[in-house]
Amino acid sequence: MIRLLLVDDQDLIRRGMKALLKSDDTLQVVGEAANGQDAIALVAALTPDVVLMDVRMPVMDGVAATQAICQQFPGTKVLVLTTFDDQEYVTQALQKGASGYLLKDTPFEELVQAIRFVQKGYTQIGPGLSHKAIAAPPVPPNPPLELTDLTPREQEILQLIAQGSSNREIAQVLFISEKTVRNHVTNILSRLGLRDRTQAAIVALQKHRLN
Repeated sequence: MIRLLLVDDQDLIRRGMKALLKSDDTLQVVGEAANGQDAIALVAALTPDVVLMDVRMPVMDGVAATQAICQQFPGTKVLVLTTFDDQEYVTQALQKGASGYLLKDTPFEELVQAIRFVQKGYTQIGPGLSHKAIAAPPVPPNPPLELTDLTPREQEILQLIAQGSSNREIAQVLFISEKTVRNHVTNILSRLGLRDRTQAAIVALQKHRLN
């Protein structure tokens, strides 16, 4: 069971999302918040697995709340779910630690799949938003190694991460075990000085744009 916290300043939106999510017995909505400040307090109290975070809200917006949650509660993942596809929001949310960015018109089945992937530690970026994500400078801005310093296999895996592939999907594509993929991912993050798969995806997308 994946425990969810819904964060949106519109009560009607929260009610609709809760009703939809209830239809999947692998998901449980454990709380709701109307702004980022309340969201932080509820994460501390309820320890949800995934926070579905809106961007524009009163008191504290979703980007600031995402940063606080990711810093204070690393076990909780944040998946931004909003109507705004502004490049600034996309890049800032990912830089502050969000594990994904989706629009509210995402089909329900795709949203559920994204929640599951994010809970497992994968990055989920909505269709048409990748080109906006690559505008974000990687953190840290100067990785200790260039991507060309990775092995050919590591470069293949990094590109698949950028496409949103899970470890299982990467293993199937490359005909290797999931354990081998996990070892490669750990090595990639370590060698490039990156924190997580989201940063790795941004670095790969940015490099692809420059080439």
